[in-house]
Amino acid sequence: MATIRQRRRGVWEVRSFIGYDNAGNPKQVSRTVHGSKRDAQREAARLEVKATGHGGGRRVSDLLDEWIEVKSHGWAPHTVQAYTNRSSKIKEDQIANQTVASLGVADIDRWAARCRRQGVGESAIRNRHSTLRTALQQAVRWEWIATNPASNAPVRQANRIQRSAMTDEDVRAVLDAASEVDEFAYLALRLAAETGARRAELAALRWESLVDDRLVIDRQVTVAADISGVRRKTVGATKTGNRRAVTLSAPTLEVVRVMAEAWAPLTVWMFSPDDDAPNPDRIGWWWRRVRKAAGIDEKWRLHDLRHWSATNAIAGGADVRTVANRLGHSDPSMTLRVYSHAVRAADVELAAKLGAVLED
Repeated sequence: MATIRQRRRGVWEVRSFIGYDNAGNPKQVSRTVHGSKRDAQREAARLEVKATGHGGGRRVSDLLDEWIEVKSHGWAPHTVQAYTNRSSKIKEDQIANQTVASLGVADIDRWAARCRRQGVGESAIRNRHSTLRTALQQAVRWEWIATNPASNAPVRQANRIQRSAMTDEDVRAVLDAASEVDEFAYLALRLAAETGARRAELAALRWESLVDDRLVIDRQVTVAADISGVRRKTVGATKTGNRRAVTLSAPTLEVVRVMAEAWAPLTVWMFSPDDDAPNPDRIGWWWRRVRKAAGIDEKWRLHDLRHWSATNAIAGGADVRTVANRLGHSDPSMTLRVYSHAVRAADVELAAKLGAVLED
């Protein structure tokens, strides 16, 4: 309920209750209105509508459907599939029948508790919570609600053990084995190790992606089910939507140019013999076969070549922003978070060097 108080002639203060904070204390918004009492009443009505929500009696399930319908046109296929699957899981719970305007922090906490009692893993709960939080944030922008209750009810984050990196010997063993398995497998894994390209990004590479001594990475191949459940292959923007040009070393550049000379007249794709883009699973299959041939630990994934590339670069003293650009990270702080162990190792090495200079 909004209240109106006259501060002086022609100046009014309008206050409206908008919910509770994390401590359970009531929250209000206030506006100063210059004009007549009718102007103040109109502002009070507007605040009440914003507090109760333009969404009226729409339920959480309605919000999820409308959010995906409106926003999914700019998403990659696998993102649409992921959000649709998570939304369907949220709809299985009673929270889906609550109105968006009535949803509070306690409701979010109780929903997470019910998920745990049903045996849902913490990772799955975090994913569903993230989906619900994003949808509710859209409701805030639509002015259905004034605040996002999911933002004030975070789910617990499990302590993660920092994943170790492959050794230089492991990486060289993989490339040696790849050269015996298939020349394209060798090229794909060498590019993965040197550029940090993801599997889907490797699959989208064309011979024309090589510009002078740089490899342009601006697309990826994804395979995901559409609304009808049919799995389709699409070529679209990268995971982060970034376009990056990564400089290649002279030996890698020579490998790419030699193979381009032989294969570019036959196909536009680096890793497909025909006009159709390759399935990223082909590169994954190469990795599993090469890993077995090299005799290295099965715990290593293809993605660990990207991890090795970034770890070596930072530990070797490369600027974090440069490494972030090569990996396609929009924000270098993400690189710092993921590869903090390498930053720490580089910091220790730098301290030793500076100390040695001071001693001399």
